[in-house]
Amino acid sequence: MSNPSKLGKVYLVGAGPGAADLITVRGANLLAKADIVFHDALIDPAMLDLCPQAIKEPVGKRCGKLSSAQHFINKRLVDAAQKYQIIVRLKGGDPMMFGRADEEIQALKKHNIEVEVVPGITAALAGAAAIQQSLTLRGVSRSVAFVTLAQANEAREDVAGAIEKNQNSPLQNPSADTLVYYMGRKDASNIAKQLIEGNSQHTSQTPVHILEAVSTKNERHWSSTLGELATGKANDWFDSASPALIMVGEALREKQQATELQSSSTKIDDGLQDGKILTNSRRSA
Repeated sequence: MSNPSKLGKVYLVGAGPGAADLITVRGANLLAKADIVFHDALIDPAMLDLCPQAIKEPVGKRCGKLSSAQHFINKRLVDAAQKYQIIVRLKGGDPMMFGRADEEIQALKKHNIEVEVVPGITAALAGAAAIQQSLTLRGVSRSVAFVTLAQANEAREDVAGAIEKNQNSPLQNPSADTLVYYMGRKDASNIAKQLIEGNSQHTSQTPVHILEAVSTKNERHWSSTLGELATGKANDWFDSASPALIMVGEALREKQQATELQSSSTKIDDGLQDGKILTNSRRSA
């Protein structure tokens, strides 16, 4: 085993949801000092301009396309730590959210290689910011679930049977008030059908927002209901080249309607609050 004092340090850096200027300051500073950068497929090329001095190695995974196997990525990180002092593994969104960071961390620790995780903005939060609608809402939504239906295709033999069983079983949906599905494009209509049929918390009228390429110049939105999504209305809208996010829940309903409902159920008698709330959120005395 190599002498740990001579090994480099690996940083798992969250690149954020897409736009280059949404990376954290710490992440950008590390890119500027990195000797080598292993980056995901969906990283904005402009972000790589932050590390002109570094060797750049693409190790991304794209559904249905030739991708780097995870065990190969792990090995490359370990090998890089034998040669370089500052190694950045640049991962889309946040490294700890559906990014298989645990496998990379464990592989590095097994070889006594120091590793640090630098968080990034995950797509769900960027999506909520893009449509300016909170994932939580007082009296409506106090729980949020981030979900992916994607299965690793690099199963170890001891868990292959369990994974095969999961792939053949019905989709499993959590019972949170607001649901955000990552990598759910191919299963969009099935997700909606199961939510309507098996969860009274969500009905055919529950709001749905689909966002593609969040925070980038190619960002697109599709807004409707679970019922419309279940019938496949969004199937032809999707762009297979862009990452998609499916957001479901009453907290995402148009705020004008929510304001009307709140106004009809609450009367304020306090003389200090006689003003009216305008649609642009300014108060009028």
